[in-house]
Amino acid sequence: MTPKAIDRFFRTLAREFVGSATIIVTGAAAGSLWGRIRPSQDIDFGIQLGGRSPAGWERFQEAVARTVQRTGIQVNYAQDLDRWGSITLLDYRRHTLPYRRFGKLNVRLLDPVYWSIGKLGRYFALDVDDVVTVLRRRRVPAASVIRVWARALRASPKSTALTQFRHQVEGFLRTYGRAIWGRQFDPDAAVRQFHRAAGMRPPGYH
Repeated sequence: MTPKAIDRFFRTLAREFVGSATIIVTGAAAGSLWGRIRPSQDIDFGIQLGGRSPAGWERFQEAVARTVQRTGIQVNYAQDLDRWGSITLLDYRRHTLPYRRFGKLNVRLLDPVYWSIGKLGRYFALDVDDVVTVLRRRRVPAASVIRVWARALRASPKSTALTQFRHQVEGFLRTYGRAIWGRQFDPDAAVRQFHRAAGMRPPGYH
């Protein structure tokens, strides 16, 4: 997915939908707008409509369907991005960055730190590559992402996904930390910082 294709989709959608809305782009599409271009066939986004009428949601769905047909670009969208995974995205709506306006559509990008939560929750190879590239290019401080990942772990509903997320964060820090933050990055210290921020007991504690 390229920025040109993303712009074409939202430009067309703005013509098809008469109402106002705030759109929060996430997934690979957001990564591409930060400079991480890789093959992707769809755009993932959250949507907040200007009105609360159920008819407004129906009109938006119809406008999206027409836009998909005209552009050939597939999309996944939801009113609440937090429902897409087992690990909470916390107060993600308060952590977005402006991108562009297309008519009455205010298109924003999910902040890279909060965007990375979902990526680490899935932890497919492409997701890991996305996070490494974006965090490095955006020069996101290690302390910022570690703190937010720990908050997400603490705040998520109890399930087996929490243990998986914890292990994936630990593995990510140990495997890719120096590639993102430089040779001075201490993976073991970062993992300890993650444990403390998540309120986890240190190994050997009884």
